Amino acid sequence: MAFLNLPTHRLRYRIDGERGPWLTFCNSLGTDLNMWDAQVGVLSNTFRILRYDRRGHGASGAPPGPYSIADLGGDVLALLDSLAIGRTHFCGLSIGGMVGQWLGIHAGDRVDRLVVCATAARISTPESWQARSEQVREHGLAPLMETTAERWFTPSFNASHPAVVRDILQRFAGTSVDGYRGCCAALAGTDLRAELGRIETPLLAISGNDDPVCTPTDLQAIAGGVVNGSHLSLPGRHIVNIESAQEFNAALQDFLVSPDSGNIDKSRDRSASARRLSVPGTS
Repeated sequence: MAFLNLPTHRLRYRIDGERGPWLTFCNSLGTDLNMWDAQVGVLSNTFRILRYDRRGHGASGAPPGPYSIADLGGDVLALLDSLAIGRTHFCGLSIGGMVGQWLGIHAGDRVDRLVVCATAARISTPESWQARSEQVREHGLAPLMETTAERWFTPSFNASHPAVVRDILQRFAGTSVDGYRGCCAALAGTDLRAELGRIETPLLAISGNDDPVCTPTDLQAIAGGVVNGSHLSLPGRHIVNIESAQEFNAALQDFLVSPDSGNIDKSRDRSASARRLSVPGTS
């Protein structure tokens, strides 16, 4: 494991791949950098991949909260600076997608192409995040595992890939309570809807067809609100990069290497077929 030591905490990160443009992944709330394993195994032949545990998650430190989306975006920029990465493609899911939007608004010169997945410009309401934070403060994360599995994956995926689901839920339950609550505060305080028009970086918004957390409509709104965006919907719920890994990987490859990605038709809105695809390396 590699670490960047910052004034208030440290960030665990990992680099895969030896050549090609940089691609940075940013995970969802309650997960760690391993949620991108199915992407790294395929895309590291084309890209140099940087992934990390956000503050309060995985093996990174959990400084006292509350956190803001600017804090989380600042961590990304500090990591890029420490590794002398001037520009990178960026792919984030859920709160990671919000970090991506923040970077597109405030540091667009550092991002070549931007992929935001299973996210929104505002996710839920401040009141709901405050309630979630208090619930976790009182009872921890373990009681949320069952409902989290239902929100994150379809019933068929839960049934057909129990080891994959079990692994990601165990990582969820092991997340720092302080770190999780700090990120709940960041989510409660973030509403980027009025600023989407400032994102000029070519953007692809990917939704899960059956995501109850961030619906396809939320991703369509992001794609339509930026200067140069498109939307793609894939089979699955919230953690769509795992549930539809093969189609997800193909979409990233197509968007990030296509020479015309800088001239995306804003009206472009594709819906993938409903067939289920196996996760590479799983049964």
